[in-house]
Parts: sequence; structure tokens; C-alpha cells
Amino acid sequence: MAKDLYEILGVDKSATDDEIKKAFRHKARQLHPDVNKAPDAEDRFKELNEAYDVLSDANKRAQYDRFGTVSGSAGGQQYVDFDDIFGGGFGGMGDLFSSFFGGSAGGGGQKTRREGRDMGVGLRLTLEEVARGVKKEIVYDRLAPCPDCGGSGLGKDGKDVTCPDCHGQGRVVSVQHTFLGDMQTATTCPRCHGTGRIIENPCQECNGQGRVPDRQRLTVEVPVGIRDGQQLRLSGYGEAGMQGATSGDLIVTCRIKPHDYFERDGDDLHAHINISIVQACLGATITCDGIFDDEEVSVRIPEGCQNEQVIRTRGVGMPHFKTGTRGDFYTHVHVTVPRKLNRKERELIEQLADEMGENVDGERSPFQKLKDAFN
Repeated sequence: MAKDLYEILGVDKSATDDEIKKAFRHKARQLHPDVNKAPDAEDRFKELNEAYDVLSDANKRAQYDRFGTVSGSAGGQQYVDFDDIFGGGFGGMGDLFSSFFGGSAGGGGQKTRREGRDMGVGLRLTLEEVARGVKKEIVYDRLAPCPDCGGSGLGKDGKDVTCPDCHGQGRVVSVQHTFLGDMQTATTCPRCHGTGRIIENPCQECNGQGRVPDRQRLTVEVPVGIRDGQQLRLSGYGEAGMQGATSGDLIVTCRIKPHDYFERDGDDLHAHINISIVQACLGATITCDGIFDDEEVSVRIPEGCQNEQVIRTRGVGMPHFKTGTRGDFYTHVHVTVPRKLNRKERELIEQLADEMGENVDGERSPFQKLKDAFN
């Protein structure tokens, strides 16, 4: 990072989080390509956004202040994937400002939506986190209630009044004189955008919308035993409504990463273990790692266990989503055959073959016997 990030935002190094947010929003409104047609506006907006990414995160900012740069792994935030199936999934701060400017402009004469939309995000979890339950801090961008006006959109001495153009109807009627006669057309009022109300002396921070693009930090409590694809609804944490209207919800879709050792089937766990032919013949007790830290699961291998046999151990699988009762643990057994035997081992196996009447290879060659001796 060759450039001074504080200089890009136009703040001092001692700036507070709120000052950094305000400075970013102020400059972003000037540089966003939707309003700034300068050739370098897009590049400068990206540079501004990158500076804000660092300085709005406490860990990244501390590393930047100390070393003048930020590594790729800096920061403790949980990155999320945005799903647009709910209509409010924004891909970044640039998209937020595009929506912000669109809301301010009224969408070209169409009625402006006042209620905030739902937003959908995907949260990645490990199987261990699901087993014990976990709290995750996620960071995402949204249109949030304006901190200066409290979401009302009113500035100093501001008032919410009836639109003088449509007289509160939200529509205006125009008359066009043609050779066939007068034709009336009703359209959405361009001044109030169909709401029937306007704000005198609007808030300067949000341009009277009552909401501003912001970076939200939110702790999500993931319950024990949640399934892959299950969703958590967090009321009011989606897109904020305009001028105090109802905010949308944040829909968190839990995505569980594949595990290196376990396979999950509902509340049951499946694992694969290797045993020797001796253990398969005589039986044994094998200790496996469980899903919890330092947990050990004892698996009883029955005498005469066959290759690919599945052994069930009750009550040591995944906790149930609601009751906490644990599922079962299924062990898939693989019997391994040694590739090499020393002389003593071979003699014992040959004796066993004789005892069981098994047909095996006959007398070994002198070279094979010499090889056995070295083994």
C-alpha cells in the first residue's frame, strides 16, 4: 500500500470509527460513478473502498498503523457469501451506493419502495462448530438507519409535509391536447416518488432517505446441531426502510464445510478405520476420535469382522438440532493385509494355513528365503 489510507479518506490517524464512516460516505457520494462522470471516478472509488475496508476493521487498522501494510489473513471478521434470492443481496459497497442514489432519485418517476428488503447471506461453518454451537461475527454491507437523523430523514428544523405537486395522492394527472381530443395520463408523482409526502430541510447525511450505506458487524449465534442449508432469520438486520419504514430481515443460510474424517447423515456420523487381519479374526477394541475436542469413541470390533463391515456405536454422533440428543456413530471397517512378512510371521501364517487346510504356495525359492532372513 504505497498511498496513505488516512489521506485517501481525508481523516487524521486519530480519527474515531464514526469519523471514518462519515468521511467514507461523504467521499463516496462524490466519487461514485453514478454521480461522478470523471474518467478516473471508478478507480478513485475503488481506492476509497479499499482504504475503508482496512480502516473500518480494528485488526486490519492496527496492523496497517504498525507495519504500513495488511496481510491477506488480517482481521477477525467472518466473510459471507451474498444470496440475491431475497431481493436485497448486495455485492459490495458500490452496489449499495447505486441503490442509495436510485432511492434518492426515485427510480425515474416510479413509486419508491419504502420498506426495507430482506437480505440473504451464507455463513460457512465447520462440523465441530455445529456440534458445540458457536457465535460468529459477520461483516456485511447494507443500507442502515442514518445515525444523524435516527432514520427519520429530517434535518435541523425539518418537517414531513404533504407533497404540493400531487396533494398527497402520489400521482399527478397530465392533459395532452390532440386532434382526437384531450387525453389524460396519470403517472407517479416525480417529486414525492408516489409517497404523497416530502421532507422540508432533509438530513444532509442521508439526503432525506433516513438510511445510509454502512458496514454492519453482527454476532450470529449458531445453535447446536444445525443442518446444512438451514436458515436463521434475524429480524430488522436487512435493508433499512426509508424515513423510518420497516426494515427487512437478514436471512443467514448455514453452509457446513466437508470434513476430512467424518461424514454426516442427519444426526449420525460415519467414519472409516483400518484394522489388521489379526484384529479382524480375534476381535479388538479400537479408539477413534469423536466430534468434540479430546473425545474418544471406543469401537468394539467383533471376532470374525469382515472387510467393509459397518459397526454401530450408539449415542456418540451429532447432537440433535432441538433436543441435543446425540445420534449414532457408524464405523466402516477396512481390513488391511500386510504387503511384507518376516520369516517368523510367515511361518506362523503357514502353520495357520495347514491347520485350516488352506491351499497356499508351495516351497519358497532360495532367493525368497534369503529375502525372508533379511526381513
